[in-house]
Amino acid sequence: MNHSSNGKVAIVAGGGGIGGATARRLAQAGTAVVIGDLNPDDAEGIARGIVAAGGRAVGVGCDIGSEASVQAMVAQAVNTFGGLDLIHVNAADLSVIFRDSNAVDVDLAVFDQTIAVNLRGHLLCTRAAIPELLKRGGGAIVYTTSAAAFIGEEERPCYAMAKAGLNALMRHVASRWGQHGIRANCVAPGFVVTENNLKTLPEGFADAAVKRTRSTRLGKPEDIAAMVALLLSAEGEWINGQVISVDGGSTMR
Repeated sequence: MNHSSNGKVAIVAGGGGIGGATARRLAQAGTAVVIGDLNPDDAEGIARGIVAAGGRAVGVGCDIGSEASVQAMVAQAVNTFGGLDLIHVNAADLSVIFRDSNAVDVDLAVFDQTIAVNLRGHLLCTRAAIPELLKRGGGAIVYTTSAAAFIGEEERPCYAMAKAGLNALMRHVASRWGQHGIRANCVAPGFVVTENNLKTLPEGFADAAVKRTRSTRLGKPEDIAAMVALLLSAEGEWINGQVISVDGGSTMR
């Protein structure tokens, strides 16, 4: 990536894995980054690493299910770095995903929690960010979606509905504010592993997962961060309203 993000200010909401890799990638290109995460220690840890490497970053606690918390995160970017140009909304509540069974049996509390964070929370981030992006003459938003939105799984309907709704939100933002200089896109990651969760996967699981792709390996957070960085950069200026899969070819559309 070129240094077209120099002088820009970004928020990465949801710092784990993909979010951390994205924050580091943006900071290397000269972007000032606010990392918001449900776990403030994690967010601050990522920010400390970026600052130690010569970048500009702050970490804050943020629950994207809370409007006040989201607004405080956006205010932090404006107050610390002078404005907001870019936002990657990567937060998701996966704590209930194993109880997300099927449309007949699922506990409605699981549905409500999934929608509250994975869809409504993304709307809250969008509502808080867009007025600030407009003040800077436009900007870019990337949401982390999932193939669950379009592959039609036999389980996890609440998660799939939230992600399908997120794709619809993204297209709305691109349509409504595209001519005001705001771009919105979604990245749909495949199976992404980190060094840590590779150690905890059941034996043979990783090999079986690779066989389900059209690739020689599983994904790394940096694979997703590279696409997010492109979509947020000036080089990605003519990409708007798209869902882009980065998944080793496990889905094809």
